[in-house]
Amino acid sequence: MTFQELGLEPMLLKAVTEMGFENPTPIQEQTIPQLQGKSTDMVALAQTGTGKTAAFGLPLLTKLDLNSRFTQSLILAPTRELCVQISKDLINYSKFLNGLRVTAVYGGAPIMGQIRDIKAGSQVVVATPGRLIDLIERKAIDLSHVDVVVLDEADEMLNMGFKDDLDQILSNTPPTKNTWLFSATMPREVERIASKYMESPLEISVGKKNSGNENIQHIYYTVNQRDRYAALKRIADFYPDIFGIVFCRTKAETQDVADQLIKDGYNADALHGDLSQAQRDLVMKRFRSHTLQMLVATDVAARGIDVNNVTHVINYNLPEEAENYTHRSGRTGRAGKTGIAIAIVTPREVNKIRDIERIIQNTFTKADVPDGVAVCEKQLFNLVHKLHTVEVKDEEIENYLPKIYEELKDLSKEELIKRFISEEFNRFYAYYQNSQDLNIGNDGGSNGKTTRFFINMGQLDGFNRNSIKDFLAEVSSLNPRFIFNVDVKNSFSFFETENKCVDEFLALNKKGIEFNARVISFEVSKAKPSGGYGEKRSYGGGSREDGRRSYGGGERKSYGGGSREGGERKSYGGGERKSYGGGESRSYSGGGERRSSFGGSREGGERKPFNREGGNGGGERRSFDKPSGERSFSGNREGAERRKRFTK
Repeated sequence: MTFQELGLEPMLLKAVTEMGFENPTPIQEQTIPQLQGKSTDMVALAQTGTGKTAAFGLPLLTKLDLNSRFTQSLILAPTRELCVQISKDLINYSKFLNGLRVTAVYGGAPIMGQIRDIKAGSQVVVATPGRLIDLIERKAIDLSHVDVVVLDEADEMLNMGFKDDLDQILSNTPPTKNTWLFSATMPREVERIASKYMESPLEISVGKKNSGNENIQHIYYTVNQRDRYAALKRIADFYPDIFGIVFCRTKAETQDVADQLIKDGYNADALHGDLSQAQRDLVMKRFRSHTLQMLVATDVAARGIDVNNVTHVINYNLPEEAENYTHRSGRTGRAGKTGIAIAIVTPREVNKIRDIERIIQNTFTKADVPDGVAVCEKQLFNLVHKLHTVEVKDEEIENYLPKIYEELKDLSKEELIKRFISEEFNRFYAYYQNSQDLNIGNDGGSNGKTTRFFINMGQLDGFNRNSIKDFLAEVSSLNPRFIFNVDVKNSFSFFETENKCVDEFLALNKKGIEFNARVISFEVSKAKPSGGYGEKRSYGGGSREDGRRSYGGGERKSYGGGSREGGERKSYGGGERKSYGGGESRSYSGGGERRSSFGGSREGGERKPFNREGGNGGGERRSFDKPSGERSFSGNREGAERRKRFTK
């Protein structure tokens, strides 16, 4: 079907033809005949990038009285970018219509100029909800003559918290108006608006309800949190011709990722709410002209980005709301083209992938982050392809050729090819020849490429996450980047390292590394991590996933029986148990002596048991005086009495 067959008015058809449109998209094919010259409410479900603006814009233009200066049509959009884009499209469609005025009103621009344009007579106002409310409260806009209200991307407006604004705006429009609602998904709040403000609306759906664009391939990579940015760079290098949008959750993260990409030589920039309108316009101008290779954006800022030929959408972080993934991925695969939507996730986020699959009714492909060899190969053949297809400007280069031929006359054809290729290839090879594998399994293990360690030091030894990492790097002589996923508990800690570094830590056991006169023990944690967190060890039969050890039930490591480090312990109430680190500690329950699993004595001093209000025996260690807000510590530590008071 062609636009001519849809019955478009001659002036609109002429403009559309001049813009290069020949055949309508499915949503245009279904909506234009239903809306053109008819009075009806409508709910249309279609993905971003399917041509919704023309679907409502072309029939809307046929309903206007161009001799009137009243506002007759109101279009609401969630962001200023979409607001501006819709306005530009309507102006292009109405190129051959005399007397039409379209005004875009949105925050971040001077409101007085927008008021002047409206009062000068605008038949169509395209607005963001917040700015329109401001105009209504100032009595600067008259909506009493509105015949058509269009809610574009209604689900996103509701996600952004515009529910009350929409109710207020719609209540200021005539009850006889027609409402056309366009949305990518149909959550409950969108249904509420349809039932409250529409009468027997015509329902049109392109594709399955709430489904994603079928032209988009969905891929996810599983990496450690610390490797997100490295994975992003690897992906960008693996797709040399990438022209994509990278989505981040926060404005700060968006700017940080963009700054890192720019520093690393990529053509990138940030788009977020902290930028001025002039800055945002400049960034979008560069992106539309393909000067930027990657646009790093927040969800809010990216709404309304209507740029063709976006090859990739990369979710640096998954959106807070799974439904927003549909809007993100809709930036690619537009106008019938194909696209790739990529998610970089940690093991704990894989369940969100499953939630998104149910919403978009499509399946993700789990892929491995490309290794250095694959990246170099991709870059090599991309360079060869560019050389083969490069446009040769004979006249411009002709004067330089004699000198070039003279310089290269001693090189054979094969040698010339190798040297031209190597000029670019060597840069990637040097960077990636020793690159690490970034992939990890969904169970939190790194596909067998990392090992988790237990160490008998923790917060009681004065360590936090950073200081213990520095300590481990110092005693092992390893770069701190090989020590990750550090989890510091009171008296012990966990950390992970690459398999190639395991021997360095195990060898430290033989060296008898000490800290505060206590031997440090490194032990491979044999329990399987759960979801990328700590190892399951029970405190009383029930398991916990925060890395704590067991007090009974499940696997027990000598807190209440069994042995650790070859030491024996005979219950909490008595018997003797050998220390993790040495030193003596009296029993928690009295009766008998035991060697402390918490390190025992420090600097040779005796450590007395925990006693609350003269409790189970063995001297006082800590007392809490809640009424006074004072907290005291007593007992023998580092061979001398030490007291601290904390006043709330």
